[in-house]
Amino acid sequence: MNSRQTLVFDADDTLWENNVLFERVIDAYLDWLAHPTLDRGATRAVLDEVERANVAVHGYGSESFLRSLGDAFERLNRRPVTAAEAARIEDLAAALVNHEVELVPGVAETLAELGTRHDLLLLTKGDQAEQQRKIDASNLAHHFRSTHIVAEKHVAAYEELVVEQGLVLATTWMIGNSPRSDILPARAAGLGAVFIPNRYTWVLEHDELDPDDHGVLHLRRFPELVEHF
Repeated sequence: MNSRQTLVFDADDTLWENNVLFERVIDAYLDWLAHPTLDRGATRAVLDEVERANVAVHGYGSESFLRSLGDAFERLNRRPVTAAEAARIEDLAAALVNHEVELVPGVAETLAELGTRHDLLLLTKGDQAEQQRKIDASNLAHHFRSTHIVAEKHVAAYEELVVEQGLVLATTWMIGNSPRSDILPARAAGLGAVFIPNRYTWVLEHDELDPDDHGVLHLRRFPELVEHF
């Protein structure tokens, strides 16, 4: 593609690692929880269910996640969490709050090259302050014409971005790792999409992609973008 394109990038697990940090906390949490009757898979299923419910009410981010850990504990143990247990849960999740951003390999170099011939935007979802902190820590903001933080990346969010930024659908692509938040709603809004899977993508972001949808470009690694744009 030689003509100028608009490339809209997801952030978490596309530009930098994110969910792997949550998975490390969950592993430690399940080890500590050691439920007496449920195996690890069944215990994790309860946590996933609690997270799904809390995200709908409280949104994304470390605070919502911490709430889910406490709520799952109470559901699994059928009693309120004690002060000591709550403190232990906070200790397990502490690394999420101050963890430095770890870029996906090749991201900085790839964005620098793409920015010489295309317009780059950033679209991420989650808690406003928490996502802005990660954007600032990444030192990537200067690559983007504009950055946008939304509560949810549904079809309407993409449609609003198109109108706000005056984007041309035929030359605009959403690039991300999440079928549910990056690929499917972007396609429904009329954008092209580039799917770059991350092995640690959150289970709540999984969804099925249409293998016959030629508007979705499937890549293995982020640096491969320069071969197509």
